[in-house]
Amino acid sequence: MLHPPLDAFADRAQSRYALVVATAKRARQIMNGAKRLVETKADKPVTVAMEEILAGKVTFEQPRSGMK
Repeated sequence: MLHPPLDAFADRAQSRYALVVATAKRARQIMNGAKRLVETKADKPVTVAMEEILAGKVTFEQPRSGMK
């Protein structure tokens, strides 16, 4: 089970792809020593990144639809 659940991100991202890319990028930053932006008990960088996005501490650009 994902913590936080994927349904919680419905208003944060238009697509799952954008959410996954943003989460992976932020998780890599955390693994490379970036400061965590939220207080959490989680140890895994992906979970921390997801909690940061859900809290609105990390923003990302949505992909444009109809890209050519």
